[in-house]
Amino acid sequence: MPAETISRYLLLPELKLLRVICPESSWAHYHVIKLSKAEVCPKCATLCHSVYDRRICTVKDAPVRDQIIYLKIHKRRFWCNTCSKPFTEPVLGIHKSRRTTQRFRRAILWACENFVDLTRVQRIYRASAGYVFNTLYEQLELKRRARQYPWPATIGIDEHSFRRNRKLGRTEFASLLVDYTNKRVFDVVDGKTTDALNLSLSEIPGRENVKRVVLDMCDPFKNFAYGFFPNAKLVADKFHVLRLITPALLRKRYEITGTRADAKARRLLVMSSQRLDHWQRNAIWDYLEKYPELQELYRWKEILHRFYRTRGLKKATTAFAMMTDRMAESKISEIKTLRRTLLKWRIEILAYFETGLTNGRTEGYNNLAKLVQRRAFGYKNFRNYRLRLLSACA
Repeated sequence: MPAETISRYLLLPELKLLRVICPESSWAHYHVIKLSKAEVCPKCATLCHSVYDRRICTVKDAPVRDQIIYLKIHKRRFWCNTCSKPFTEPVLGIHKSRRTTQRFRRAILWACENFVDLTRVQRIYRASAGYVFNTLYEQLELKRRARQYPWPATIGIDEHSFRRNRKLGRTEFASLLVDYTNKRVFDVVDGKTTDALNLSLSEIPGRENVKRVVLDMCDPFKNFAYGFFPNAKLVADKFHVLRLITPALLRKRYEITGTRADAKARRLLVMSSQRLDHWQRNAIWDYLEKYPELQELYRWKEILHRFYRTRGLKKATTAFAMMTDRMAESKISEIKTLRRTLLKWRIEILAYFETGLTNGRTEGYNNLAKLVQRRAFGYKNFRNYRLRLLSACA
């Protein structure tokens, strides 16, 4: 290949190829020089022409067809007459004091995201485990900064387990914020408390842009959203409202039968009767006639499902008032607790009938977060986990 073609397509900008030495097929030395006639002093910004010395610096570049490229750069040493200081000419694409090009570091990132394990990356790129590890997270941080933008109009908030703290004997959580407009994960926060969210997200601009926040029925998320987003309307997730009565329903069945519900029985008991066939509905109601309290819990579960089939905010508001008034007449403690929770979240529940938003997209990204954890066999460092998750769900 002609030297002009190699200089144009394979080398870094401003470099000219002098010669190629290829002792083995797996690696090669490219001797290059920089074409500029003068350089700017990094201390006083004076244009300097005085060259008093030369030295050869070896820098590893991205491989070409599995051949490792070493750039032997014949660098010039300039003398600045203004500040009386020497300096070495810089090369675009190589950071100061680095022995690898930025192109090589981006190649490491690509390999880490596409190869099965990091051992193969080390073998192919002839790099140590520490170098691969540090380069991977350095490049992920650069990608995160390049993708950062102000708050979108609609976001979803949910939490998922991050790790088990054996010293304290509890599970630590991470909060996931999803951008509904661009269909991607916006950010990840260590913890799910109001203070943790405020501290981690306070530097992101444009919080006044947020108009809708979809969240599950979690008080810290609610307090954070009302205090952090001044123009936002909160929407309680439909799925979390419908499952409020599920634990009481299954617990009551356990008290009656003494055995936990199997998968099929549990599915039939918590599923909406609209999705069951005629024979399944008859079998369930025949079974519930023997147990009045379980029957009442099941009936309120069906009333909740019927409430969410209401069309329009005005009709839903009326149906909600009628439903909670009827709950006040119940003598079952679980129904009274359910009524208090519904009244506490009344505005957020009714907001669903105005926006039609659910937290399904956020729950989907929660599943991807668990896959990222399983692929790495867990994470100890939250910063590394955050960078990998943001890269995987971009």
